[in-house]
Amino acid sequence: MLPELLERHLAYLAVDKGLRPKSLEAYSRDLSDFLQFLDEKGRHPEDPSVQGQLVLYMVKLHEDGLSPRSIARKTSAIRGFYKFLMVESVIKDDPTIVMERPKPGRPLPKVLSRSEAELLINSANDEDPLGLRDRGILEVLYATGIRETELIELKLESINREGEFINVIGKGNRERVVPIGSFALQAIKKYLDKGRGLLLKDITVRTIFLNPVGKALSRMGLWKIVRRYALKAGIKKVVSPHVLRHSCATHMLEGGANIIAVQEMLGHVDISTTQIYTHLTGQDLKRIHENAHPRGK
Repeated sequence: MLPELLERHLAYLAVDKGLRPKSLEAYSRDLSDFLQFLDEKGRHPEDPSVQGQLVLYMVKLHEDGLSPRSIARKTSAIRGFYKFLMVESVIKDDPTIVMERPKPGRPLPKVLSRSEAELLINSANDEDPLGLRDRGILEVLYATGIRETELIELKLESINREGEFINVIGKGNRERVVPIGSFALQAIKKYLDKGRGLLLKDITVRTIFLNPVGKALSRMGLWKIVRRYALKAGIKKVVSPHVLRHSCATHMLEGGANIIAVQEMLGHVDISTTQIYTHLTGQDLKRIHENAHPRGK
């Protein structure tokens, strides 16, 4: 059915839109590349989970080094194809609403593979206070995808151990509940039980992750921690807290998570994306995180 739909779409572009042969050839090539990507992922264009695959495809185009102009052309072809599928009643909703238009000079950050993420986390020696702290930091960044400032500002009361959540204060002073998963929760517990007390100098300090003099970490301090363990793990990429955030989102999408749930979890709220948001309950997010994230269970 799919080749027939693609042929009908190309015929529509030729007859109704009056596209020239060279333009049709470009559309056909761009759509064939996208459909091949979906096929390799075991997905079909009409699958409910295709939104996540659309995001992953955009990531792939950036990582392949395509120019913004080429990405814009491919994006346009995919948008047109899905509009045609809606006209033909193959799908009801347009999944391409999650596709951002490429912006020159703003390449997507690098993403760690799952094995690289494991290497990075396991490179932290959790046998001393700083090692326990660093293991907790890496686990939390990868498990939750929270921003570096959000991690630095985490307080002891931010953790809900029973529900396996953390309460995060994000941009615009907006609070959200983020599932954390058992791996990160265990790492935090071990650090709080055996490490934090040895770093603490002032009992009034409520910040979870402390520097060697008992104060909250700085952004530069956090960057140095992540970079040091990336080098120790032999990872050639430049790894930052934001790379772990992006890796978390990418791996959840690869695991089948709904793009809306990932956006809700990461706290991505702006004018261009608010319209597609669904306000999920904490239990919905926890279930999705457990099923989709490599370290969610």
